[in-house]
Amino acid sequence: MNWISKNLDQTFLLRFALAVIMVMHGIPSFIDMSVMDFGNWLEGYFGILGVPLAIAIKATHVVTIFALLMNRYLKIFALLNILIFIAGIVMIHGAEGWYVVGGGRNGVEFNFLLIFSFATFLFPSGLLKRAK
Repeated sequence: MNWISKNLDQTFLLRFALAVIMVMHGIPSFIDMSVMDFGNWLEGYFGILGVPLAIAIKATHVVTIFALLMNRYLKIFALLNILIFIAGIVMIHGAEGWYVVGGGRNGVEFNFLLIFSFATFLFPSGLLKRAK
């Protein structure tokens, strides 16, 4: 019962939604090996470190799934994912504009939402603590 009450807290719905997104963001790239294509693309920026970096990025997404579902190590994985999503904006999505679909494609809006969703774990009491 303690595990249930600890994990089905006020953040569960957000954690579950982010876990589902991380499943789709990380696991298929290992199944279809597109992580290698991502690594080859990253080699344009980081040389021979492109493939290991791509694997590390996607592995971070996969491990984040378990952290979210177990409600553990959320600050470190939130920070890692925020850094990854910011890099994605700088390297890819920023040039495409805001919209992912509709007014454009491949834009920053999805990364923006993910960054601030993960930021809730870095600042669980909000940005300003109120004096009691």
